[in-house]
Amino acid sequence: MSFRKASWRALSGLVLLGAAYAFQRPFHQFPGVEYRRFEVPPDWQEKGEWAFARLMYPPGPLDGYRGRFDGDWRQGLSLWTQDYPRADRHFSLALRRLSRIHVRSVEQPVNLEDGDEVYNWPWLYAVQVGEWGLTQDESVVLRDYLLRGGFFMADDFHGTEEWAEFERRIKQVFPDRPIVEIEDSDPIFHTVYDLNDRYQVPGAAHLSLGYKNDGIGAHWRGIYDDKGRIMVAISFNSDLGDAWEWADDPYYPERFSGLAIRVGVNYVVYAMTH
Repeated sequence: MSFRKASWRALSGLVLLGAAYAFQRPFHQFPGVEYRRFEVPPDWQEKGEWAFARLMYPPGPLDGYRGRFDGDWRQGLSLWTQDYPRADRHFSLALRRLSRIHVRSVEQPVNLEDGDEVYNWPWLYAVQVGEWGLTQDESVVLRDYLLRGGFFMADDFHGTEEWAEFERRIKQVFPDRPIVEIEDSDPIFHTVYDLNDRYQVPGAAHLSLGYKNDGIGAHWRGIYDDKGRIMVAISFNSDLGDAWEWADDPYYPERFSGLAIRVGVNYVVYAMTH
């Protein structure tokens, strides 16, 4: 390849990358149900090729915060902010250390009602999806995002009642696709770490019992596209977000935070390579 062609290709790549950054919403920190204020890291304005995109969603009928906080869920202080932003930044720091991905140090809350914003982020995470209130219009956007190559990680919901509510909402997104247990041999469990030994990860408030509600036993489920790519990765009866949140706390067992981080790293690398 000639120097002129190489230079042109490099310049074209920079233009495309700059265009992608130009259409992304700027970083904004919302007040959360656990953390009203949280100090931003010194490099928070530095761009990256990946950022922790957290799904904002309206409250559902099982929302445990109903009546405790008033106001618009689009402004924070709502269930979607559980573990936020501590979990997001702890996991982002771990991914930066454990991979060669250029990771942004701060998260990005994403509202499916906000035009084309979700399409700027290849990986999307939501917490406590057994209590969410995903609307029909939001479901249409999420379906299109996933069919175009996006990846959605659904985490931290437990027991039969929350499973039923999650399933009802995700069926709005994909009424025609089954939810299945992900096989041990699936590439998602072997992108960086071989994760054949996956156990239940309880949240910090449920360490003594080991589970929440009637949610005994971990399940790692998924929804696939027509080419066999996982579009939705579901951690049912486990709380990986809580394990990320408390990864630096000596009270919280390392075996849980370690597994949660390895699962998350695999999911991110899978999302960016499949």
